[in-house]
Formats: sequence, C-alpha cells, structure tokens
Amino acid sequence: MRSFILCVSLLLAYSVSMASVKEPPPNMSETTKKCVTCHKKHSPGIVQQWGASKHYRANVGCYECHKADEGDKDAYLHDDKKVKKLISTIVSPRDCQNCHERQVKEAEASHHAKAGRILGSLDNLLAEVVEGNRDMITDAFPNGNSATAVNGCWACHGSQVKVLEDGLLDPATWPNTGIGRINPDGSEGACTACHQRHEFSTAQARHPNTCGKCHLGPDHPQKEIYEESKHGIAFFTHEADMNLDNPKWIPGEDFNLGPTCSTCHMGETRDQPVTHNVGLRISWNNRPVVSIRPEKADAKMGLESANVNWEDRRDNMKDVCTACHEDNFVDNFYFQYDSLVELYNKKFAIPGLALYKMAKPLLRPAKFSNKLDWTWFKIWHHEGRRARHGASMMAPDYVHWNGLFEVAENFYLKMIPELEELVDKGMHSKKIKQRKAARELKKKIAQVLDSKDHRWFNDKMDPKEKAARKKAAAEFRARYSK
Repeated sequence: MRSFILCVSLLLAYSVSMASVKEPPPNMSETTKKCVTCHKKHSPGIVQQWGASKHYRANVGCYECHKADEGDKDAYLHDDKKVKKLISTIVSPRDCQNCHERQVKEAEASHHAKAGRILGSLDNLLAEVVEGNRDMITDAFPNGNSATAVNGCWACHGSQVKVLEDGLLDPATWPNTGIGRINPDGSEGACTACHQRHEFSTAQARHPNTCGKCHLGPDHPQKEIYEESKHGIAFFTHEADMNLDNPKWIPGEDFNLGPTCSTCHMGETRDQPVTHNVGLRISWNNRPVVSIRPEKADAKMGLESANVNWEDRRDNMKDVCTACHEDNFVDNFYFQYDSLVELYNKKFAIPGLALYKMAKPLLRPAKFSNKLDWTWFKIWHHEGRRARHGASMMAPDYVHWNGLFEVAENFYLKMIPELEELVDKGMHSKKIKQRKAARELKKKIAQVLDSKDHRWFNDKMDPKEKAARKKAAAEFRARYSK
C-alpha cells in the first residue's frame, strides 16, 4: 500500500469528534421561509441560486447559515416586520463547520487558510507603498489603506474583516472572498472562495476557472499553464463529458478524459478520500526564491502537516496520476520536473540570491528604489516561478520562452551589468565599507561567471562541448538548408 496512508491518517486525526449537526432538519424553518418571502422581492437571484443548491433540498436555508448569537462580534439585529433576529452577514468556516466539520478542519490546516498572512510580505509592500498610497479612508482605517492592496492582494489572499459599531462591515474589508480571509469570529478562510454562494455548486468548485480567480498572472500562472498542458487541452475538449456534478467523481471510474486542478490536488481517488488541504499532494514549494520541500514551508507556518514529508505527498499525487498513466510514465515525469527545479535552483536562484545580498551595502536602502531590486524580484518571483510551475504541469512554453529564457535574459543582460555598475561606483566611493563591499561583490561575480554553469558567458565553454555544438549546428544546416 502506498505511503499516502500516512497523510490520510493525519486528515482523519483532524476530525475525531462528531459534527455538531448530525443530520439535516426535517422541514424548512419558519424563519427561513420568512427570509425567502422578502428576498424573492429584493434579491431574487440569491433565492434562485439557493433553490438550485443541495442546501435547499436539505432544508438548510438563510437563517440556518446566517444565524448569530448575542456576543458574536459581527452580530446585528435584522429589524424587519417579518424577521427580527440576530444575524451575521458573513458565513464563516466556523459556521460551515456545524455540518462540514472534516472539510473545514482540512482547509484550516492548509496554506489556503493562511493566505491572509501575506499582509506583511514583500508583495504587499509593492501594493501598499510602491503602487499605492493611504488615500482609501474608512471608519475602521482612519489612517487609510491602499486601494491597490484592497482590490488586488486582499481580493485573493483575504483581508481581516473589520466590524463597525452598528454591526455593518467596513468597506475596505467587505465584500471579500479571499481564500485566507480573517473573519470576525477568529476563523481563517472563506469557503465561498471556491464554493460560490448561494448555490455552492460542486461542478463549479471542480472547474479550473474557479482556481483561475487567483492562480493566474505573471507570478503564478497555473491556470494559463494548465490550459497549455495536455491535461487542460483534454479537459476543454471533453468538458461536456466530465460529469462535473457527479457526487462520486473518481478518476479512471467516473471520468478519464482530462483532470482538473481539483482532480489532482483535492479529489477522491480509488485509495484516497477528498481532501481540502491542497498541500498534501505537492512535493515542491515553488513560491520562494529557492524551491524548498513543502514540509519546510509548513513548519515555518506552524502547520501540523509539517510532519508529512515530500515523498509521502508525492506518493499521494502518483496515486492520482496512475488512474490514467502507467508507473514508468509517472516516474519519468517526476524525473523531468525535479531536474528543472534543481537546474533553476543551482544555476540561477542560489547564486543570484547570493549576489543580490552582497550588493545590499551598495544599494539605496528603500526596497524597490533600485533597478537591481526590480530585476532580481522579476527573475525569481515572476520568470523563475513560471518556469517551475510550467514544469510541474507539463507546459513547455512556460518552462522555456515565458520562463527560463526570460530568467537567463534578465540574469545575464540586466542583473550582471547592474551589479558591475554598482561595483564600479562602489570602488570609487569615499566610504571604506562601500569600497570593501564592492571588492567582495566583484570577486563573487567573477566566481559565479567562472563556474561550470556560467563560463560560456565569458567565452570559456568547455572545448569538447564547443566542438560538439559546432558539429551539431553543421549537421542541422546540412539537413534543413536544402
């Protein structure tokens, strides 16, 4: 039996106790019926969506989800002729947990639920300071916020929702369905990031477009990569036959024409249950400058899944792959993927990071106030991620032209000249520390460019390799220039 059983055991450990709601109510509550009567007039779209949901068929309605208790931070009195009840606008994971305990505990243990922690990151410095200002003034934020961060970063990562004195929610933090939203009740996450209210469609949550709300763009183009891959091509060709709304949805049994994001990262297999912890099948974390194994990233975030090593997670994913592919195909894919990640790490990420750190004494102190800050950030954060993610899902254009081609171009034609310019300026500085930093950086540049991976740049390619490439070029011309 594959070692993914370790992870399944971990998931089951998250949900030892029974959910507080053991079965759906026998009838629709009178309060919900009154809610529906009014909402049919004022927001009929919501009622229609709810009417198409499994919640409707299970007699779970407005009041069952939005009910609040005295003392809840976001509770307010819905004072209407028909309904006078304490309710809350936000239905948090803690509310969903009343019926969906296992799913919520899995999600809370994942990186998704921690996405709101980006608020103190380098990315957010860009949105708040470099791209933004503090002109978005609200009651909860008298000192202001950046509209870039609110409409951009927070919309995917989630914001800390602020409740005003009248029970309404501050407009800087609501509406928000960011996957790592920090809710007034202290819970992290937003089920509605993937399960759009009020239908909560299974088919929609399984569709790659749902993940594409956040997983696209220059630094994490998973959706575009998926669309280029054979998996994406197969899915969109056969979408009508994918049984996306089928309760049982096991690859190789209920569909076999093309997996989606959900299939691989969350879906049930012949040997694994559905999981809402999207990290338990990932064997590289490609978010940092240098790719690391996921258990190291989990340990930094204090996640219990730090106890699950990358080999077990890879076995979890291989279990999905082998529903359609034989073992040799899967093993060879991972050999190719690992090789690309290790190439990026060894050739560009590790030496590039070392050079950047050594250049710090020669730079203006404010981050992103130097050309080098931008060049290096784009190399690893945009182009390097694209290459690594491209390899993870077999999208050749993202590996090469949109990935390592641009990494190499910016490394050799921007970063190295910018470093050399800093060295030249530093060598002529009146400050002893700057002259010393410039000498050390100059030595490091020479060391990097004289290494096996980079010596071609100074026309020091190994003579045997040079001769082999010359011969190959001649053969190519002879074959195709006729």
